[in-house]
Amino acid sequence: MKKVLFGALIALASVLIYKSCTDDKEEKAVLKESSLLIQEELKNVSKLIVTEGHFAEVYNYKDSKELFGSLISADKKALVVVNAEVAIAYDLSQVDYEIEETEKTIYIKSIPEPEIKINPDFEYYDVSADYLNPFSASDYNKIKNTVKSSLLKKIEASSLKSNAENRLVSELSKLYVLTNSLGWKLVYNQKQIDSSTQLDAMGKTMVD
Repeated sequence: MKKVLFGALIALASVLIYKSCTDDKEEKAVLKESSLLIQEELKNVSKLIVTEGHFAEVYNYKDSKELFGSLISADKKALVVVNAEVAIAYDLSQVDYEIEETEKTIYIKSIPEPEIKINPDFEYYDVSADYLNPFSASDYNKIKNTVKSSLLKKIEASSLKSNAENRLVSELSKLYVLTNSLGWKLVYNQKQIDSSTQLDAMGKTMVD
């Protein structure tokens, strides 16, 4: 009888050990699978988030060159009309993040600065120049640099950057939904994100 009881205890212990090992393997497999899924989602949101806008600029260029002291003045001028397509993008492939599988936590450490791309189309009207002060490459470069500087000020004063930041928050919100559904935590700016609404609030803070 004792042998039968001892054998039953050994069998029960073996079953429990086997079940424990099996459950542990299954848990590790699920953890690994969810980790790979999150990494794949991070790759998916690594595409450029682009906000596009159109800006117009009218610029009067004038230059005067004095010759022989102030006896002779050689002038040149041009009316420049610029239509520019502007794109603001975040390259999320540059996001610095860390995945802690044991903690089931994603740490977003930093997000790259937005990239501002300006594609201007220049049209020149009423171009005139004296023989002694002709248009040169430096004049066209000066016009381009002045117009670009003016456009950057317009972009800063517009809603284009805030729209791009809102798009960024939208992408991060998608990541929150995924991590939350898998039982993971998302930490951004050293704060645990507990809801997509919290991300929206952080986005508004970025805009302000």
